[in-house]
Amino acid sequence: MSWLYLLGAGLFEIVWALALKESHGFSKLWPSVVTVVGMVFSVWLLALALKQLPIGTAYAIWTGIGAAGTVAAGMCFFGEPVSVLRIVSLLAVIGGIIGLKLAH
Repeated sequence: MSWLYLLGAGLFEIVWALALKESHGFSKLWPSVVTVVGMVFSVWLLALALKQLPIGTAYAIWTGIGAAGTVAAGMCFFGEPVSVLRIVSLLAVIGGIIGLKLAH
């Protein structure tokens, strides 16, 4: 169950990061609310996962899911640049996440 908590925490990290961009520096109400709620759920789920998982592994996977998902969403939804180097780097992050999971 702890791995599901960690996955959920990473997904909420993506949600709050995307909402933070849309909040325009917390000047828009609803994206700001989504940002704060997403942050709370992300950290709460991470805390639940840490009951069973080592901190180093869990934290790295949490930030990796958030980073990889946010980069991918930025390229898909916000017109951020797509290049071979960005794709390869994104795949390296995903490979690291998988490696940490397999090493646990």
